[in-house]
Amino acid sequence: MSVSELPTAYGPVPLTARLRATPEDFQVEELLGYDADGAGEHALLWVEKRGANTDWVARELAKFAGVPPVNVGYAGLKDRHAVTRQTFSVQLPGRADPDWSAFPHQEVTVLGATRHSRKLKRGGLRGNRFVIVLREVQGGREDAERVLQQIAARGVPNYFGEQRFGREGGNLAQARAMFAGRRVDRDKRSLLLSAARSQIFNSVLAERVEQGSWDTALEGEIWALAGSRSWFGPEPFDAVLAGRLAQGDIHPTGPLWGEGDPASQGAVAALEQRIAAGWQDLADGLTAARMSHDRRALRLLPAGLAWNWLSADALELRFELPAGAYATTVIRELATTG
Repeated sequence: MSVSELPTAYGPVPLTARLRATPEDFQVEELLGYDADGAGEHALLWVEKRGANTDWVARELAKFAGVPPVNVGYAGLKDRHAVTRQTFSVQLPGRADPDWSAFPHQEVTVLGATRHSRKLKRGGLRGNRFVIVLREVQGGREDAERVLQQIAARGVPNYFGEQRFGREGGNLAQARAMFAGRRVDRDKRSLLLSAARSQIFNSVLAERVEQGSWDTALEGEIWALAGSRSWFGPEPFDAVLAGRLAQGDIHPTGPLWGEGDPASQGAVAALEQRIAAGWQDLADGLTAARMSHDRRALRLLPAGLAWNWLSADALELRFELPAGAYATTVIRELATTG
């Protein structure tokens, strides 16, 4: 099942639209969740890029600063076909900053620079803020308003997006080849393992969307704490847990597959084991790779969701998502995009 075939939570998608008509129609701002130290051997750069790849920007920053590429860090990959603002760190031991305003690429602007004591690590951010404009919108506006209200109230299924699986889903084929013995480098291995885990997770979540249980409790549930990577359970579902679930403080979870049995029990464990058996080659490969079981929230709550019809066929969406979540996962509940 490809990402485009995964079931939606609120019935038929009401709109069709064009996504990323221009880079300015897909704006992303990184939210680190902490401030720079103000001192240290790392330059912390606030960078705006348009139509540029994050890895390429990192290499060009290293070249401009006269340091090896390993000296440059960033917290997350950002969309190429977009206008994005994110933080990079450049280690400059015993050296002053170069003139960042002279960075020689028109599609990249260093908006600010300060000093910090540590290199930025992948995944070390709180989330991202999005401003997205859908163009050439067609469909029922009243139905779209209904879906938007439901998304604001209940969230969306927290699927992994198409980016996780590569062009035409090719990362899964490469993962299978790796599990069959093909050697890959360390970074590629991590990417392919993630794709295999994501496929099993999406399949479990799809089943629970079909059941209508993606944002409710089943027997043997494991719970994720909102805003963290911590989880707990299983434990009896009582009024306290029900209140926390309704308030968005906790979310039901699905498996990020690994060796051994998942932490879930009862009905949840049975469902997860059944779905994983349908992807036995991926599950076996993840076990052989000694991946540890982990959990991911099934429900994604966009923070501050707001929308504005710029014209009869242009809809602007604004929201924030935690790290690891995909804006396209929100949009797919509202519009089929091209």
